[in-house]
Amino acid sequence: MHDDRGLVEARLKRVLDERVRPAVYPESVPLEVAVWVAPGVGASPDRAQSRDRGTVAVAEGLAAEVVPVAVGDAWGAPWGTSWFRVTGRVPKEWAGRTVEAVLDLGFDENMPGFQCEGLVYRPDGTPVKGLNPRNQWVRIGAPAEGGEEVCLHIEAASNPVLLDYHPFVPTRLGDIETAHQDPLYKLARMDLAVFDETVWALVIDLEVLGELMHELPVDSGRRWDILRAVDRALDALDLQDVNSTAAAARDRLTEVLSSPAEPSAHRVSAVGHAHIDSAWLWPLRETVRKVARTTSNMTALLEDEPEFVFAMSQAQQWAWIKEHRPEVWAKVVKAVADGRFVPAGGMWVEADTNMPGSEAMARQFVHGKRFFIDEFGVENEEAWLPDTFGFAAGLPQIIKAAGSKWLLTQKISWSQTNRFPHHTFLWEGIDGTRIFTHFPPVDTYNCAMKGSEIAHAARNFKDKGVARHSLAPTGWGDGGGGTTREMIAKAARLRNLEGSARVVWETPADFFTKAQAEYANPPVWVGELYLELHRATLTSQAKTKQGNRRSENLLREAELWSATAALREPEFPYPYEQLDRIWKTVLLHQFHDILPGSSIAWVHREAERTYAALAGELTALIERAQRALAGEGTQALVFNATPHRRHGVAAGGAAVRARGEKPALSQRPGGGFVLANERLRVEIDGRGLVVSAYDLAAGRETIAPDRPANLLQIHPDFPNMWDAWDVDAFYRNTVTDLVEADEVVAGEGASVRVTRSFGSSKVTQTLTLEPDSARLDIVTEVDWHETEKFLKLAFPLDVHAERYASETQFGHFHRATHTNTSWESAKFEACNHRFVHLEEPGWGIALVTDSTYGHDVTRTVRPDAGTTTTLRVSLLRAPRFPDPETDQGPHRFRHALVPGATIGDAVREGYGVNLPERTVPGAGPVAPLVTVDNDAVVVTAVKLADDGSGDVVVRFHEAHGGRARAVLTPGFAAASVIVTDLLERPLSQGELKEGAVEVELRPFELRTLRLRRA
Repeated sequence: MHDDRGLVEARLKRVLDERVRPAVYPESVPLEVAVWVAPGVGASPDRAQSRDRGTVAVAEGLAAEVVPVAVGDAWGAPWGTSWFRVTGRVPKEWAGRTVEAVLDLGFDENMPGFQCEGLVYRPDGTPVKGLNPRNQWVRIGAPAEGGEEVCLHIEAASNPVLLDYHPFVPTRLGDIETAHQDPLYKLARMDLAVFDETVWALVIDLEVLGELMHELPVDSGRRWDILRAVDRALDALDLQDVNSTAAAARDRLTEVLSSPAEPSAHRVSAVGHAHIDSAWLWPLRETVRKVARTTSNMTALLEDEPEFVFAMSQAQQWAWIKEHRPEVWAKVVKAVADGRFVPAGGMWVEADTNMPGSEAMARQFVHGKRFFIDEFGVENEEAWLPDTFGFAAGLPQIIKAAGSKWLLTQKISWSQTNRFPHHTFLWEGIDGTRIFTHFPPVDTYNCAMKGSEIAHAARNFKDKGVARHSLAPTGWGDGGGGTTREMIAKAARLRNLEGSARVVWETPADFFTKAQAEYANPPVWVGELYLELHRATLTSQAKTKQGNRRSENLLREAELWSATAALREPEFPYPYEQLDRIWKTVLLHQFHDILPGSSIAWVHREAERTYAALAGELTALIERAQRALAGEGTQALVFNATPHRRHGVAAGGAAVRARGEKPALSQRPGGGFVLANERLRVEIDGRGLVVSAYDLAAGRETIAPDRPANLLQIHPDFPNMWDAWDVDAFYRNTVTDLVEADEVVAGEGASVRVTRSFGSSKVTQTLTLEPDSARLDIVTEVDWHETEKFLKLAFPLDVHAERYASETQFGHFHRATHTNTSWESAKFEACNHRFVHLEEPGWGIALVTDSTYGHDVTRTVRPDAGTTTTLRVSLLRAPRFPDPETDQGPHRFRHALVPGATIGDAVREGYGVNLPERTVPGAGPVAPLVTVDNDAVVVTAVKLADDGSGDVVVRFHEAHGGRARAVLTPGFAAASVIVTDLLERPLSQGELKEGAVEVELRPFELRTLRLRRA
């Protein structure tokens, strides 16, 4: 037989594009269209009001006076809202036929989720469904009566396209304050139309078979069976009368569509999904509406499709629907009760997991899971994080401590260098906890049920022979409308089709249960799940990151001192509701495009304002509690919120601070200054660089020979893609050392002030040695006005270390300093929390920070055979997309170099830099609410139980990486102690011995105790 494969495939494409798809709506009549534009778009003198400008309540939009517009008219200034009213009458001759409104706002079908969107309402305010580029229809009648009047309202958002066909182009459209006011879109179609379901079904048949055919080997019999069937079907189709001949064409496809899949075929669990970034290329305000549009779509689709299951994560998004769209919420509640609209993930948002602190990561699960339990009585057992930029090694035990046992993610498949070796595996965290984890081999969290996607999932699955189940999150995300009826129709044909994987709709729990049951001994991956991409998100938008760290610290203090005051002062009210609200706001801003700094200017401008407001609230809570505790008096009481004693003040207590001997400041021969106390001697040369940091107790130099520290370095920073997200390895090829100083002078006390200018920017550093301190404090203030540059602060250290430790949630994680393999080489930018620690046996160095996360560590061997290990912290970047003004302006960073530090010293000094002492006049010392007798056991939270019972909740972990025994002693009469999960639910009964609790912890073990007062 002659090979006519190419001829038939080309025929199929043209007939589908030019004849069959257009025949889905064979008849149409135009609707009348009128519009009202909500006021308020454009620059406002009151920036605080920009969040809600351009939006109005639904009732106001429905009642507004409209003016006529027509198809082809321009509409929609950036970030505006237009309320369209479409009216018409179904022709009487259409009686008995299926009629739909086809409403095209000017969509580009290639950009679902990244342009204009709409939500359709009936005149009484009932939401119908969303309008999106791949979802432009609204059912009017099936069958229609003929002659009925139609009136629909469309709340249409003219969101600008920011990630266009030429991506990463700097734009001012990312902020309502800087966007132009010209219309962005043109109405494309506003019709009533007859919907021919037979033709629509033929489209699905031909698409499924055509897509499957392209995935089969050319020499397979199945591919040629499909080709011949398609050819025969096209022969049966009258191209001048598609609607009358579509049924005959479908008949010729029946046999190939009914041939069953092989028994060994891969199993795909399709989960309806609409990944919606809580902010990204749109502000938080717009996400509220994206969620409402998508959930309206999905509740409508669930009513029509009995096998369909839809899952939605991010409790915050559910809370938005409840608060802002009660009419949509009512439909969601019913669908959840039916068991087919599934709460997923158990987190407040799909957070970044690298940068949030220990307690914040725990609270993501506390608030997320509690919302679903309280609202629906549903406790999901999976963490659902398809798009997060890598996973910290402390996460597994947090997932387990929250009562969950599974993790799903997709993003690791984006890694540039190394392909992850498993799709289903056990992930082991720093404490030994293992979590059953799945990476969908479909390699997308926006699966559209295309044949190429399903075939890729089956081919790509790395666990063949021992497992055969994978998951496919199915639907358009980011406001693209979620799952479509076309995806559901394709999945139905792929349920049992020869040559394809089997597809079935299932909940995440159903998938994980089956996958875990079939895979009795999955492989184990130990340590972090590092994403070899998007490394620059550890640095972009420094003020957002500082706002997060400051909020976490203030929340710790507010809970600690409020709990202490509530127990010591009977009339002191514990601020349950206020703390709950603030925590949820902080958790929202840990979303994986806000905290990482990859959102538009509008998002980060709002975040900065929000963090400032939260800081004011929390500071007021702290001050109120401390005043109540201090009492009336004139003693200068120092409150210590760290988990360690410092300067004679107990952890969690207040007392008069013990003062040490004042350090010396002297001139250095050859220029510069010397700072010295009884523990450390630091030489700063005439350039303001640290050329020596001598540990007097150990008799050991810290700084590598001929390599000054406190060295600011600047690199060009123009990644190949994803400007705010990425820093590519070639950035290191070019570096400028900033060694010239404008001024090096003595400052107040034992400090030196250094001023430098470079480019259009200026930096002032203050280097200080405090009494009795073993650390050199460095405050760096930068007035930053560079573009596409990367600023680092370097410390070349005289230490031989093959690995180093960086703090993560509830412990620390070791990374290599060498690049033996491509896996180590790819980690050229990594995350730490409060410290990085390097050591040789018997001696170490720590660098602690109050707000930076990104760093790199490299090593070289000197001519003297000594090893220089260079630690550099990342300070600032200047990408131009999506925010062209990223990080411009003033910044302040605080770091401290700690020579001779053990890992315990690193932990202690990290807390010390992040939780400064507070001095309050008072009557006398304040005893801690809780004390622990072992510094290796670090308390991360002291608070009152969330249920209002008055019980005291204490969360702590082993922080040094070894086994630890400790005695935890309450500073109040305790009646009983219970070991709980993160949600403060009992796990086991603890034991009080003489009013105290003895604990034994494995390395990095996390534990929560609930103490009931006597």
